[in-house]
Amino acid sequence: MDAHDIRFMEHALGLARKSVGLASPNPHVGCVIVRDGQIVGEGFHQYEWRDHAEVVALKSAGEKARGATLYVSLEPCNHTGRTGPCTEAIIAAGVRRVVAAMQDPNPATSGRGFERLRAAKIETSCGVLEDAARRLNEAFACWIRARKPFVTLKSALTLDGQLALPQAKKARRSSWVTSEESRAEVHRMRHTSDALLTGIGTILADDPLLTDRSGLPRRRRLLRVILDTQLRLPLKSRIAQTADDDLVVFTAAPLNSTKARRLEKEGVELVRARATRGRVDLKSVLAELGRREILSVLLEAGPALNGAALSAGLVHKLMLFYAPKFAGDVGVPFAHMSALARGPLPNLRVEQFGPDVAIEAYLHDVYRAM
Repeated sequence: MDAHDIRFMEHALGLARKSVGLASPNPHVGCVIVRDGQIVGEGFHQYEWRDHAEVVALKSAGEKARGATLYVSLEPCNHTGRTGPCTEAIIAAGVRRVVAAMQDPNPATSGRGFERLRAAKIETSCGVLEDAARRLNEAFACWIRARKPFVTLKSALTLDGQLALPQAKKARRSSWVTSEESRAEVHRMRHTSDALLTGIGTILADDPLLTDRSGLPRRRRLLRVILDTQLRLPLKSRIAQTADDDLVVFTAAPLNSTKARRLEKEGVELVRARATRGRVDLKSVLAELGRREILSVLLEAGPALNGAALSAGLVHKLMLFYAPKFAGDVGVPFAHMSALARGPLPNLRVEQFGPDVAIEAYLHDVYRAM
């Protein structure tokens, strides 16, 4: 790995990030074609455009791709899906060398792209800025391997671990715990997610919209998902009033009731779900979301659902925003659960947003078995 490879792969990863919100359920991929030290073609994948990043870049480069080096953030595919194999397009263009950041995370196809390229006498290498590429496509890796979404649990907390401030609980209304900068980052996180999941308790307490207000482009709306065992969702709640093929409620209540019919008339999709110990079964909900090609879920919930998700081992990543405030004994902790039996979490990241500190921690490595 040399400085030139790092420089051009950074550019390819920057292009790949432009596909966030536009590529799902496909991976985020960027590609750069370099000849004589100059970029002669580039591109990134958007689901609606069909062409993969390599093909977009090759079309951009034209004849200049012959004898060039192609930098791509993910191993080129060697199979036919919505498009033909990228490997064949690369071979036909006369590319001399291919540098990838990471292998295809799909066990059924991983390594086959490189094999085809090497068989065509094209030099290949892999692993340049691999960690960054893996972070970018962790949701795709989780879904393609398990057909279940990658779950990120996000919470805004006081320094003493409370989800609410005293005045908010007393007034029975929402009051921001964290800063404007942290809230902007949360909307960026919503933008990178296919679905947002919460419980009915959060809806009743805060009457939130739970929309993506980042202002960034996305191919399909953020799917808002509510677990509501007894179907208590108010018809006049803001989330129900704004339903537009983007709100799904999982419930154990009968779907032929008057309220159910009224909610459906408002545009709310109701799904009958299995209940376990008086709660909608979270594992079955995630399995259904996976069947709907939901790759990533942002969990924004209260202590009961947070605790249930953590105790069941369904959370892949934590993102905890701590505000420099103390709440005292307001009785809204981060999660209702017994202590998890695990040691210190690896690969912690700490970042500041305004006056707040955010801690990112991984609970499961979706690439572990690769």
